[in-house]
Amino acid sequence: MPPLFRSLALAGLLLAGLTALPARSVAANLVENGDFETDANADNWPDNWNNQKANGAYETDAAGNRFVRLQATEPGKLVMLLRTIPVPAGEKALKLAWRWRVSDLKIGKQPWFDARFVVEFRDAGGEKLSPQPNPSYSRGTKDWESRTTEFLIPEGAATLTLMPALFQVTRGVIEIDDITLVPTDTAALEAAAKLRAEEAAFRYVAPETDNRSAWPAEIRVQGNRLVTVDGGREVWLQGLNAGGLETLPQDMQVLKSVVVGIDDWKSNAIRLPMNERFWFGRDPGQKDGGKAYREKIDQIITLTANRGAYLVIDLHRFRAPKAEHVEFWKDAATRYKNHPAVLFDLFNEPHGISWKIWRDGGFVGEKTGADESAFLSEEEKKKNQGFESPGMQALVDAVRSTGARNIVIAGGLGWAGDLSGVVNGYALEEREGGNGIMYSWHQYNWHKGWDKTVLPVAALHPVFVGEVGADTNKMNFIPHDIQESPYTWVPDMLGFIQKHRLNWTAWCFHPRATPVMISDWKYTPTPFWGVFAKEALAGKQFEMRRMR
Repeated sequence: MPPLFRSLALAGLLLAGLTALPARSVAANLVENGDFETDANADNWPDNWNNQKANGAYETDAAGNRFVRLQATEPGKLVMLLRTIPVPAGEKALKLAWRWRVSDLKIGKQPWFDARFVVEFRDAGGEKLSPQPNPSYSRGTKDWESRTTEFLIPEGAATLTLMPALFQVTRGVIEIDDITLVPTDTAALEAAAKLRAEEAAFRYVAPETDNRSAWPAEIRVQGNRLVTVDGGREVWLQGLNAGGLETLPQDMQVLKSVVVGIDDWKSNAIRLPMNERFWFGRDPGQKDGGKAYREKIDQIITLTANRGAYLVIDLHRFRAPKAEHVEFWKDAATRYKNHPAVLFDLFNEPHGISWKIWRDGGFVGEKTGADESAFLSEEEKKKNQGFESPGMQALVDAVRSTGARNIVIAGGLGWAGDLSGVVNGYALEEREGGNGIMYSWHQYNWHKGWDKTVLPVAALHPVFVGEVGADTNKMNFIPHDIQESPYTWVPDMLGFIQKHRLNWTAWCFHPRATPVMISDWKYTPTPFWGVFAKEALAGKQFEMRRMR
């Protein structure tokens, strides 16, 4: 149940009959001096709270109200108040409320390095318990803001620690006041916990071992088509992008997405966005050198291959290849060398470089002109300029140097929307023993010139429409007036793809990665995109009524 509905339901209970609720509705605050008004020691710091004078101040406003201010003076340093209290006996749930004002905040090196209020339960031996309440976070408030959260007390909890904090931010100020903690009713919380458990059970996918008898045939390039290595039977890849692992190394939903995408949506190809940083375990949250991440991709490949489908590993990076991407492909190609179900999408969306640098490498300078990378952080954008790129051919060579003959896929320029260079002297060179090269083309509902940008290439090479889709929610980094309605654009694009038998994987099988194919984790297809894509995957033929 959403928090608003839960609050309204509880309010209804209160109005319907106060006698139906225990006396806890007026229980005393469990946090002594939670309003920071008492300083009996006269040390200019509120009693019962850890002293943070080095990074904070005990303030008084114009009305005489006392509050605490914390300030991050050193990037990446944790600054927090800390308070541990006993868990009241016999209680099952607590309600935490506070006021805060968050200003001048610049997040740290990770997206979750922000202002947050963390609650932590421990048992009598000091061990952390599970589950813990989710932290409340902020990236800035206009003024003082009230917050409330409720949570169940885990079994065996003896103490509760409250930790309002600036969590490794670059800079920022957090002011906090009026912290209250009281027992609360459990009905809504227990219902929500039950729903989460049901969702987790739905997400679960049982591990599988290789069933090689069910694996798809190895494929190769023949002219502008894909065919099986044995027998030369044409294979037309049609499927979807199972997003998640490109941004969250711990994501588990993607396993279910792969299974649903093949079993229920009838895909014979899954494109799996990922990145080399997680592969090598270079994210601060990874403590195993990437082992769990690599093993998850192993399992996804097994789930895909056991269903007779193909898995496209997509190195989901932007601008131009870097030295670490050569390193990645040598490692990944060695691991999946000659697996019949695995294809390698070498680099997601090159842009802002010449065709010569795209193919042969060279210096990648500062990006100028329009930039569609609104979804990238400033730090990521800066990393995409001022470096020597090895070029796309070096990625092909890295794969082939391992002895892997798997088909490789190369995205064109213009965020993979432009393939003109492929037929104008910049086609990649295949190495002896390889199964061939496909070229990737990405299209959304503001792109024009379908025939000019792809058909000359499609006449000579197999084309993989690695990303395609449209959303009713318009992208703010693209002029709204050029973003066509999905209800007219999608049927025509699907008709175009089918007419020319272009291989394709729709973006995105995730309810929060626009254009969204699904509206929830029950995999309900969105009416403006998911419904059309699902019908096309099931075999429905669309007619292209108008070229763009």
